[in-house]
Amino acid sequence: MGPRLDFTSEAFFRDPPNAIAALRAQGPVVATRFPLVGDVWITTTHDAAAQVLKDSAVFTLRKEDGDVAGLRWWMPGLVRTIANNMLAMDEPDHTRLRNIVDEAFRRRAILAMEPRIRDIADDLASELFAEGSPADLVERYARILPLSVISELLGLPMADRPRFIAWANAMSSLTNVVSFFRLLLAFRKMRNYLREQLQIARERGGEGLIAELVQVEREGGEITPDEMVSMVFLLLAAGSETTTHLISGSVYELLGNPALRDWLEQDWSRAGLAVEEFLRFVSPVQFSKPRYVRRNVELEGVRLKKGDRVMVMLAAANMDPAVHEQPARLDLERKPNRHISFGTGIHFCLGHQLARIEGACALQALLTRWPRLGLAVDPSQIRWRKRPGLRAIAKLPVVADSGERRQAVDLRDATRSRSQPNTERPSRSGEAARSPSM
Repeated sequence: MGPRLDFTSEAFFRDPPNAIAALRAQGPVVATRFPLVGDVWITTTHDAAAQVLKDSAVFTLRKEDGDVAGLRWWMPGLVRTIANNMLAMDEPDHTRLRNIVDEAFRRRAILAMEPRIRDIADDLASELFAEGSPADLVERYARILPLSVISELLGLPMADRPRFIAWANAMSSLTNVVSFFRLLLAFRKMRNYLREQLQIARERGGEGLIAELVQVEREGGEITPDEMVSMVFLLLAAGSETTTHLISGSVYELLGNPALRDWLEQDWSRAGLAVEEFLRFVSPVQFSKPRYVRRNVELEGVRLKKGDRVMVMLAAANMDPAVHEQPARLDLERKPNRHISFGTGIHFCLGHQLARIEGACALQALLTRWPRLGLAVDPSQIRWRKRPGLRAIAKLPVVADSGERRQAVDLRDATRSRSQPNTERPSRSGEAARSPSM
């Protein structure tokens, strides 16, 4: 067995580039043990990641007997039902289900939702401190925005939002056996709720993606009732959870980097470019699902045997110096940016457009409404959830006016510029690098 890196440790989540570099030094594919999954190979380079994700004949999500690689024998049937979605399917089932949801998405025109997403973000930003200061940006903003957008997109009733938020909280805190049972309870409630909503849509039609899915089902789309529940569950959970951590991670980086924040605030048309870099640098989804190796194969010079399991470390691919210049540096102007935060191959993320729009709208609405927003605590006090595979800030306490702290930074910069007239502004990693406004 290879190095025992703790993928749920504070040290790992606080400084992934460091841990990833140490892992990559062991080779492009490393044998290790992963929480809940067990013994598994992990890719540490962009090329190894791309090979596994694109070769869906050799690296499959299921065994020959149909068992899903990420599920353990002891997991209850409920988890298996929900996990039985297109993310856990190989061909031809993956394409069968993907076509159904692609068709439903086409009918909803995601890009046309941007003005509505902007309105939701503006409203939520305005209410950020409605219950007092400091406010937890994760709970009050980063979680509610994508949940509101996806539930509106699905056509779920506005009155049910608090339920989704409670379920999302239960799902995001999977750290031990107790939270696993809490998660099961949330799963069960959510599954029953979604069954009801699908039935309502079958009987009465309606607006939104659920009604479109029912329509595709009615027009002869091959999908079982259980697959339909799993599909909507996937859209609701995957469509909100990951974007939550993209938003909170991006805000955390900007609040600690006045120069990058100033560069972004000077011209909000740069937001799309910045979001691509946050997707790479924050890498909210750190790993792909485990895959089975269907035959003996050599992956980047490492021999894998039939029956082995391999996981793609997306975060490592995003930090690969062979693909990204100075990968440990947050460079909001990075071009080209060949991150694989949405995966690649047949499982390329369906919601990539939605996540990108939400990320850009979230940052603009928040920092336009609160131009002096600041962290309420020292950055060293920020903690990440001990959730393997997801880089998720647990709480991000913010204040509306970081006046004193910002003034101190401005004063320090002014003093420095008097003594060094041509000082460049700092990059994320503190290296002497090109100014973000160049």
